[in-house]
Amino acid sequence: MARPPNYSFERKERERLKAAKAAEKADAKRLQREHDLAQAAINDAPSAPSTDEA
Repeated sequence: MARPPNYSFERKERERLKAAKAAEKADAKRLQREHDLAQAAINDAPSAPSTDEA
């Protein structure tokens, strides 16, 4: 005999999975943004004066 549907549980599970996926995506975007800012800071940082006098 088949079990009766538990719609509220199934809906909550879908919402939980959707929220977990959204949180993972937001974390990935945050890490990428931090990486991009760090790269920009490295590229924009003034380098040490060169002592080449050739």
